[in-house]
Amino acid sequence: MADDKKTNINNKKPKFSPYWVYGIIIVIFLAINVFSGLGSSTGSITTPSEFFKYLQDGDVDKVQIVNRREAKIYLTDEALRKEIHKKAIKTQLLPISGKSPNYQFEFGDLQNFENQLSKTLRDNNLTTAINYETEQNVWGDFLLTLLPFVLIIGVWIFIMRRMSGGAGGGGGAGQIFNIGKSKAKLFDQNSDVKTSFKDVAGLEGAKEEVQEIVDFLKNPEKYTSLGGKIPKGAILIGAPGTGKTLLAKAVAGEAKVPFFSLSGSDFVEMFVGVGASRVRDLFKQAKEKSPSIIFIDEIDAIGRARGRNAMSGSNDERENTLNQLLTEMDGFGTNTNVIVLAATNRADILDKALMRAGRFDRQIFVDLPDVRERKEIFEVHLRPIKKARGLDIDFLSKQTPGFSGADIANVCNEAALIAARKGKKSVGKQDFLDAVDRIIGGLEKKNKIITPAEKKAVAFHEAGHATVSWMLEHAAPLVKVTIVPRGRSLGSAWYLPEERLIVHPEQMLDEMCAALGGRAAEKVIFNKISTGALSDLEKITKQARAMVTVYGLSDKIGNLTYYDSSGQNEFGFTKPYSEKTAELIDKEISDIIEEQYQRALKILETNKDKLTELAEVLLDKEVIFRDNLEKIFGKRPFDKKDEDSTEEE
Repeated sequence: MADDKKTNINNKKPKFSPYWVYGIIIVIFLAINVFSGLGSSTGSITTPSEFFKYLQDGDVDKVQIVNRREAKIYLTDEALRKEIHKKAIKTQLLPISGKSPNYQFEFGDLQNFENQLSKTLRDNNLTTAINYETEQNVWGDFLLTLLPFVLIIGVWIFIMRRMSGGAGGGGGAGQIFNIGKSKAKLFDQNSDVKTSFKDVAGLEGAKEEVQEIVDFLKNPEKYTSLGGKIPKGAILIGAPGTGKTLLAKAVAGEAKVPFFSLSGSDFVEMFVGVGASRVRDLFKQAKEKSPSIIFIDEIDAIGRARGRNAMSGSNDERENTLNQLLTEMDGFGTNTNVIVLAATNRADILDKALMRAGRFDRQIFVDLPDVRERKEIFEVHLRPIKKARGLDIDFLSKQTPGFSGADIANVCNEAALIAARKGKKSVGKQDFLDAVDRIIGGLEKKNKIITPAEKKAVAFHEAGHATVSWMLEHAAPLVKVTIVPRGRSLGSAWYLPEERLIVHPEQMLDEMCAALGGRAAEKVIFNKISTGALSDLEKITKQARAMVTVYGLSDKIGNLTYYDSSGQNEFGFTKPYSEKTAELIDKEISDIIEEQYQRALKILETNKDKLTELAEVLLDKEVIFRDNLEKIFGKRPFDKKDEDSTEEE
């Protein structure tokens, strides 16, 4: 028990702080000033007239003129016994040598005072001594001289500490002399990281590879016994929101080894050499705690290909940081049992030396989830949400093609907010559909001012899309059409495209024809066109250009592609084709689009009555669904039993 008490007493002792030193120095200076002031000679305040009266009476023994503006009066021993001078007798506060003055006063002009003093002494035959003295406050003058330098140094330290990571107290990055230290957060067995691989839905291939890395560090003998080596690093590559950082969080939660986490921008600083110093310090800490894992998020902040920026000088700080990282990952001094995980969505701009085997041995691609993986992701994000009974998660996964994990999390959150706005007790199917519409198309703007003529034009435009897509085999079948303004568009159409891995030319042409259905409908009905087809034209122009210049699907251009997947064209500064080929490409793109436009016009001319009927229904109801088209056009002959998803036109 006694030992416990001693431990508690020791724990209660205040920790040493550098501010104590500053405080002690300030107190010492103040004390010196105060005591020097107390020790100085002072007397009772009097006036010049009273002084000259005392002088005439012979009570003054000595007059001391200080700094040419103040007089200190010393009385004789006989005068001190008089009743009138009792107030002038004082007890000295400090034991100092010499006698203290009895009176003191300030006079105006020294010359006048001296003349009057001489006249009084002469007229009264007095032998009073007159002394002159200059007094200085040495410590006060010293402090005043020192004050500007103290202020400048204080401001400089404050600015340096803010630039080096905050003005906090005794932390590593907060101190000016610790600016080269790593900013990585350490997660270990004592850290409360609740994310595990169970929270990572989908991403089966990526999750399996990352789990294996954790297993490397937990059971290295299992792999090294066969002569294998533990990989140096793995880089997660994928689109934003696909779960790269979430995988790293799961590793931190699952691994029973120290886990250092930081961002690529944490290495970047305005001071020369700081980035490289932080890399060295990071790997030093990781080696001391090995086996360990280092996770660098958004590594493209420091891993960009070297020598690409002509504006940077020869001593580029980012390149120095990258060089140090390359050396630490696979240099002369190898790091045993330290694995580096990294994540980026810009793998095309990373330096080739960083991506080679021996540094990042594994490149793990984190793709957008398919329909099965989207179902798993929905199940994870629906756990905390109060769902309506019988909610079909399969249906939700089919309604969200091309959605990343972050998008699905946003859908679930938006659905809960929409249900709460409507005052519901649970979140139902319609709330999720409204959330998908909200995310894809934007917020409904029912109060947007639109004229009847404009509304009619929008109705026929959207009906044209629906009609052409219904009549074409490879066009995506319709889900719903609305002429309620949403976001920046006046009307929207949602479709159920197939999730294809490869696309054939006829499929692309049918999609282009359906996209041109809106403008073709305006031409057929009103015999004039408008600016409402801007997004459609942008989409099909990109698609036609990709057919010709990227995928080699044009007979006139042939089996050629001008696409550079690396993003680093090292063999020239000009476009990779001649002016004659450029003219041919432009003509081919124009011919493809014009051919599909004429095709859409022909389809709508043939079905003009059904197009008009559909537009009238749309004007009446503002929103139409697949059932409305089936009543007008009949069953679609190209439909498949399973359709996958939703997309805005």
